[in-house]
Amino acid sequence: MNAWTGLMLLVTVERLAELLVARRNSAWSRARGGREYGRGHYPAMVTLHTGLLLGCVAEPWALGRPFLPVLGWPMLALAVAAQVLRWWCIITLGPRWNTRVVVVEGLPLVTSGPYRWLRHPNYLAVVVEGFALPLVHTAWATALCFTVLNLVLLSVRVRCEETALVGDRTVPMPGIAR
Repeated sequence: MNAWTGLMLLVTVERLAELLVARRNSAWSRARGGREYGRGHYPAMVTLHTGLLLGCVAEPWALGRPFLPVLGWPMLALAVAAQVLRWWCIITLGPRWNTRVVVVEGLPLVTSGPYRWLRHPNYLAVVVEGFALPLVHTAWATALCFTVLNLVLLSVRVRCEETALVGDRTVPMPGIAR
């Protein structure tokens, strides 16, 4: 359990690093006239992702969920792969990546990195991590709750991003895969 708690602390530190990058990138975008979309759903997103981390810690401790190697190791590999994909997205988008939807009009659509194949690869990382990370330590209730709520939230978020990008005439629509 101590190793699990340590891993969750590392994931929390990683999330805080993402927020710092997002804050810096938000300032970059706003300095270039960036416009934010979807402020209304952002608090729900923060709450849901915070709940994921808390559930990952609380469920195994409170309910005595065991580490099952046959499940835990493959789920850890998926969670790490999701982190790699997320940071590939962050690096590819550079100062345009954000936890908020901020669009700087006139910038061309990014079509390199994972965006060559997927329109929203960061959300693939979120979906995979959302079920894999809790299942590393058999927190199946957290995995289930997060996955269901996240799919609802992502339906709002992706629509918000598509609306924001369509408003910027540099983005060809429709098109899901790149």
